[in-house]
Amino acid sequence: MLTLYITRHGETEWNIEKRMQGRMDSKLTSRGEADARLLAERLHDIEFTALYTSPSGRAAETATIIKGSRTIQVIEDERLMEIQLGCWQGMTEDQIQELYREDYDHYRNSPALYKRVDGECFQDVKMRLVSFLTDLQASHDAGNLLIVSHGVVIKTMMLIFKNARIEKVWKPPVIEGASLTIVQIERGSFQVLLEGDTSHKAYF
Repeated sequence: MLTLYITRHGETEWNIEKRMQGRMDSKLTSRGEADARLLAERLHDIEFTALYTSPSGRAAETATIIKGSRTIQVIEDERLMEIQLGCWQGMTEDQIQELYREDYDHYRNSPALYKRVDGECFQDVKMRLVSFLTDLQASHDAGNLLIVSHGVVIKTMMLIFKNARIEKVWKPPVIEGASLTIVQIERGSFQVLLEGDTSHKAYF
């Protein structure tokens, strides 16, 4: 049996500013780093076979914190990168709503209708994640794997695990930074054990 421990990168500066990051990047905040360390403590006793991470700086930094002193293979995979949002990247949500009202409404409220000529739609993200999960199962038939990625990617991955439609991508729970999702894979079947859990995080 294969067990996936999936987390989103820690809070970033642009998360606070409500800027769309996509393939662009911003640094982890002190809280983002602290939350990643708390997750590292929670996972301290788990023996991981490998760590897969998005190459984005915020994800790679989170992965390094969680990995700690483990001598495990770290694999960067572009299929784990955040959704490509084209010209929206670097803009605040308020700016996007003002300039692209209908597109943003589709993104948030009718995700199956959302399309960008300069980026990806949710179906594009889903297809690359299907490819990633297929390759993952071909490479590992058992053990624990740590996966560090992004909000939209993890929400879309949950659609695959639950065999749900794109329309359900924003269904709760919210995937917060440094949250924990655990999924078991056995004979090609997925079982979600935990989704977006933040019980290890400190709130002040």
